[in-house]
Amino acid sequence: MKATGIIRKIDDLGRVVIPKEIRRTLRIREGDPLEIYTDREGEVILKKYSMMEDMGILAQQYADALAQTTGHQVAVTDREHIIAASSGTKKLLLDKAVSRDLERMIDRRESVVASGAGKEYRKVCDEPENFAWEVICPIISEGDAIGAVVIFTRSKEVSLGDTEHKLARVAAGFLGRQLEQ
Repeated sequence: MKATGIIRKIDDLGRVVIPKEIRRTLRIREGDPLEIYTDREGEVILKKYSMMEDMGILAQQYADALAQTTGHQVAVTDREHIIAASSGTKKLLLDKAVSRDLERMIDRRESVVASGAGKEYRKVCDEPENFAWEVICPIISEGDAIGAVVIFTRSKEVSLGDTEHKLARVAAGFLGRQLEQ
């Protein structure tokens, strides 16, 4: 654990204000759920809660099945990280933070088919990527945008279109409904 040197008092309602700099660095927004942990030494630990992390195994199985069916790479994200990636990109993408651009798309519930040649390509994470085409579809659960399904390819000769977009929508709809149960 890293000390920040910032000290806050608990108010009469039991609340503690998390400083703006820390919220910005950790991408914590108003209304974000936080999970509270305690340890034996009496420390209180706050962690951003992601419903999608509970779906990690199912998301991984879905990403692998979708990749096998389409022949393209697939990633599933929550609002913060890539929680599942098909075998060809697992080492490159798994557990990486999503790009700010993708995070905004999830917030706006944007569904996109993009290419380097046509529409603007959106980075999935802030790591170096060499993908040519992509389809991005937000995952909605109980009215909240909680992540995205991304299908992409490295080949500029192979384009993704309506079929991949429909498959991404089906995957996003399925994963969103699983969280509602």
